[in-house]
Amino acid sequence: MPAVSVLHKPVVSVPTDVALLERFAAGDRTALDDLFHRHRAVAYRVAYRLLGREADALDAVQDAFVKLLTNLDKFRGHSSFKTWLLRIVSNAALDVGRHRKRDARVPQAPRDDPPDRFGPDDHPPADAELSRADVRMKIDAALARLPDTQRQTFVLHVEGGLSYREVADSLGISIGTVMSRLFYARQKLKTLLADQVSP
Repeated sequence: MPAVSVLHKPVVSVPTDVALLERFAAGDRTALDDLFHRHRAVAYRVAYRLLGREADALDAVQDAFVKLLTNLDKFRGHSSFKTWLLRIVSNAALDVGRHRKRDARVPQAPRDDPPDRFGPDDHPPADAELSRADVRMKIDAALARLPDTQRQTFVLHVEGGLSYREVADSLGISIGTVMSRLFYARQKLKTLLADQVSP
C-alpha cells in the first residue's frame, strides 16, 4: 500500500480574553482593540434591547467602553470579562435611558445600519424584513414597559447570552433572584404581547 502523506493545517489559536488583558497590561495596545471587536456586537445588542433606540444604544456602548477603559485595573477575574463588560454596558444603558427619558419615546426599529459596524450580517431575506421589524418593534415596546431590574436581567440572559450564574455575578444578585426576575419578565412580556399577536 502506498504511503499517504497527510497535510496538516496549522492550528491558529484564538487568544482568550484573559490572554488579551495580559497582553494589554504588558503594553500591547492592540489587545484592547481585539477585545472591543470581539464583544462589540453583543454589547450593542444588549444596549439596544434595554433602550429600544439605536442612537441611545450607540451612546451607551460608547459610554460603557470609556468606563471600561478607566476601570480596567478593577477587573479581578472573579467573573468572565464578557460578564463584567455586559454589566458595565447594561448599567450604562440604564443610565442613558434615565437621562434621555427613554420611557417617553416610542422605540424604533434599527435603521439599515451597516452590519459590519457590530458584527456579521445575519439578516433574513428582504421579504421577511418588514414583518420581522414589526415584531421587533412590538417586542421592544413591551421590553420598555418592564421594570429596569427585570429588563436588565432578561436582556443580559437573552441578548447577552449569559447563563443564570453569569447574570447573577454580573448584577451581584443570587441565582434565585435571577430566576424570579426572568420568570416575572417572561410573564409580563407574554401578557403585553398577547393582544398584539393574531391567533
